[in-house]
Amino acid sequence: MEFAQSVPTLENDGSFGVYVARPSSTPKAAIVVIQEIFGVNAGIREKCDLLAKDGYLAVAPDLFWRFEPGIELDPDVEDEMQQAFDYFGKFDFDQAVKDLESTVHWVRREEGVQKVGCVGYCAGGRLAYMMAARTDVDASVGYYGVMIDKMLNESHAIAKPLMLHIPTADGFVDADAQKAMHEGLDDHPRVTLHDYEGLDHGFATQSGKRRDEQGAQLADKRTAEFFGKHLA
Repeated sequence: MEFAQSVPTLENDGSFGVYVARPSSTPKAAIVVIQEIFGVNAGIREKCDLLAKDGYLAVAPDLFWRFEPGIELDPDVEDEMQQAFDYFGKFDFDQAVKDLESTVHWVRREEGVQKVGCVGYCAGGRLAYMMAARTDVDASVGYYGVMIDKMLNESHAIAKPLMLHIPTADGFVDADAQKAMHEGLDDHPRVTLHDYEGLDHGFATQSGKRRDEQGAQLADKRTAEFFGKHLA
């Protein structure tokens, strides 16, 4: 896909595209929408559009730009799912956090919106956790974040509110990982964890085979209330 806006990196050694959805009036805040391993695809763009309808400036950066700019994949197509796993293997999470941080800076500088949250899915869920621990983003939400259990040593740095949605039957985050997340984060004053009994990875995708309607609506309602409180 083509992006209408371009954001410079923190090091100013390149730039990447962002999908921007604007509300009909002055934004009440901004939310950076963090992609899964499928790029800024139709589902991610729809999430941005829904946030814009709710009054937010929504921005989804192309985090795969360093090796495949503009890619968008469908997880319900087996070949494209395999391609996504290949990209995931090349993906540098530390670098992605820097690109996300530069997106937050761009929103504050160029769009003039100072309150900025982020919401991420899958790999983006892990990045939402990393954003909460490493940046000054105002509030973060992660859906079915992968490998967060390997990064609990960073939890002490979380200074702004973070919410994580955890499906208990997640094929990519096993019971031991979920247990470690609860043990490491349940007592954290800035972190809220929600379990979704029997649901699998991807349950809150906008469309496709992975979506669970009831679970998605519940998680999205909690997310809306969370941002309504912490980005006000």
